[in-house]
Amino acid sequence: MTRILLLGSNGQVGYELVRSLGPLAEIIAPARIEFDLSASEQLITDKIQQLKPDLVINAAAYTAVDKAEEEVELAWQVNARAPAVMAASCQSMNIPLIHFSTDYVFDGNSQHPWNEADQTAPLNVYGQSKLAGEEAIRDSQVKHAIFRTSWVYGLRGHNFLNTMRRLARDKAALNIVSDQIGAPTWSRHIAEAVTAFVAIARHQGVSFWDDFNGTYHLSNSGSTSWFGFAEAIFDEMNSLGQTVPAVSPITTDAYPTPAKRPLFSVLDNGLLESRLAIKLPHWRQALSQVMQDLQT
Repeated sequence: MTRILLLGSNGQVGYELVRSLGPLAEIIAPARIEFDLSASEQLITDKIQQLKPDLVINAAAYTAVDKAEEEVELAWQVNARAPAVMAASCQSMNIPLIHFSTDYVFDGNSQHPWNEADQTAPLNVYGQSKLAGEEAIRDSQVKHAIFRTSWVYGLRGHNFLNTMRRLARDKAALNIVSDQIGAPTWSRHIAEAVTAFVAIARHQGVSFWDDFNGTYHLSNSGSTSWFGFAEAIFDEMNSLGQTVPAVSPITTDAYPTPAKRPLFSVLDNGLLESRLAIKLPHWRQALSQVMQDLQT
């Protein structure tokens, strides 16, 4: 049976990966205190070698986009240097590495969804550190799959959905940014897609990584603004008989934040679909599923 070292198992995507990968493999999911990506390079290397996995999946990251502007060193350690160490360790052990990245590696100056070959130009420390992590993995020559995803949310953790649900209890009206466009992506759908990827890799054996090594975009299809996402969340809540606030659109300029965000970060998921027939549903369909989960 495949032995998978999963880092970040308490996060949004990691939690769902534990569930979806469980029937497929033996999952080693150390808590952060047991495997801290802010630790020394030698400790990270030693830990991977001691656990002897067949595959490493890194779902851990520093994701506090605004706070990263102040905690630059920590963001770079977790998002850039730790993945570089993982990649070197996996390369030396001849095992593959699966890693998650972000739509924020792009600057947002596009009229069309971003594909994997487009020029990267991150606008903030978070995006810069994630891009550096990607580049370190690619430079290491390790067998790898990097999945860039966007606007990740679910019923666990700190995310836009849970923030809106919390604010709906406290606020009668909200102003939400309407000129940043992206694709809300359910953490469970990410996990299910990556599990399908792992299943195909295991079925095909070592030759799989010769053919499918690389970077892929992975998000729910369609697009919306943060304002549109909020409206959809409150529509779902209203249909369930819950009280919701009134929402009004505002521009990014009217809501300044420490970290600059890309105005357009929709990802083109065509490569993963064409190569491995893996495609995520529309974001609106995913949101309806998530909200139904609240009732079960």
